[in-house]
Order: sequence, then C-alpha cells, then structure tokens
Amino acid sequence: MPDHIPLKHLPKNTGWIEVICGSMFSGKTEELIRRIRRAQIARLRVAIVKPAVDTRHTGDRIVSHSGFSLPSVTIQHACDIPATIGDVDVVGIDEAQFFDDDLVDTCETLADHGRRVIVAGLDQDYLGQAFEPMPRLLAVAEYITKTLAICVVCGNPANRTQRVAQRSERVLVGASELYEARCRACFTTNLQEFQRTDD
Repeated sequence: MPDHIPLKHLPKNTGWIEVICGSMFSGKTEELIRRIRRAQIARLRVAIVKPAVDTRHTGDRIVSHSGFSLPSVTIQHACDIPATIGDVDVVGIDEAQFFDDDLVDTCETLADHGRRVIVAGLDQDYLGQAFEPMPRLLAVAEYITKTLAICVVCGNPANRTQRVAQRSERVLVGASELYEARCRACFTTNLQEFQRTDD
C-alpha cells in the first residue's frame, strides 16, 4: 500500500490504481519494485508486466537504474495484460508511457475487478510535453506519487528528462547515454543549442 496513506483510508472490497510518475533517474521503477516486494511479503499474488519496446534489459525482468530487479512478462499491447497475468491480487506495470492508449481502460478494468494496479512511467517526454497515456492514468488513479531526480547541472530537484542525443523521434529507448535528469531552469528543448555538461 502507499506508505503515506493511513490504513483506515485505503479502499475496502475494491481494487484501485496507483501511479508512480516522474523523470528518468527519479526512482520510479525502484519504487514499483519496493511496493511489489511488500505485496509479496504480505503473501499476495503478484504479476509484473513491461512493454515489448523496452529492450534495455533482459526480457523477463524489470530493472531499476540502481540494479534492483524482479521477474516480469513482456507485453506487446495493453489489452493483452489481463489474459497474460491470470488470477492475481496486485499488478505492476513498468514503463507505462510506452504502452498504447488501451492501457487506461485496461487498468480501469483490472481495478474494477478488485485488483490493485501499480503503474510506473514518465509523465513528460524529452520535450517536456505530457506523455500519453500517463495524463489519463493520473486522472483516474486513486493514488499518485511524483518522484524527483537530481539535476546533473545544478543539483536542484529534477522533474524533466533532458535528451543529450541529436535525435528527434519521440520514443528513443535508452538510459544515461541518451538522457539526463534536469530541473526546470537547466532543461532545454533546443537540441541545437544543447551542450553536454561534461563537454
């Protein structure tokens, strides 16, 4: 359960949706893993899924930037999640921004059927624009956690993902070789003017 929510305020006899959002390197996957591990300790049946487009790690695990991992199932389309996970109590969904728009309806259906659904993903793309389907998930979620990284330029709390490669496609899967965490003041969308901090 979200640790900051008193037990008396948690839903009873129903499912719900929790969204963990923020920039890259802010600990979203690590927080998802922490919540799933607590559910496992409570002897709840869990399943974790991730989108097929995320090829950074082995196909059968979600992995945080700090190296924590848990077994997962790779899914091509969000509508395939219910049939894939089977009868579980808690569903973890990582890298939600890479799923299609069906993810929102899928999460709603899972929650309507009594599942606790924990979703982690980027809420903004490399241009600082809302990254669908995350805004719609935020609108229907019962609980929202916004994680912040540390700006690599000035050390301020960072909620933006700075692309450091001269590439313009919206979905470009990568980690520190392509992206940095930036605060509002240090973030830029003009890749022509961008200078890496280590240049």
